[in-house]
Amino acid sequence: MDELAKLRWQCRRGCKELDLILCQYLETRYPTADAEEKAHFKALLKLDDGELLKKLEAHETDLFFKYGYSIQI
Repeated sequence: MDELAKLRWQCRRGCKELDLILCQYLETRYPTADAEEKAHFKALLKLDDGELLKKLEAHETDLFFKYGYSIQI
């Protein structure tokens, strides 16, 4: 299984909103991201759904904001 396929599987969460946000990021931004951004994304995937959703809602993670990625659902 290649890296993108593995990450795509990890993006599938128990929360539809997270599925949409993470999969959209993976498909549109991740392929051109630098190593630091990719590492940050992989770290976020290790969080449980509730913690990740809270961080995104509170803008506590800068992955989507620091790197200029806008979340669109």
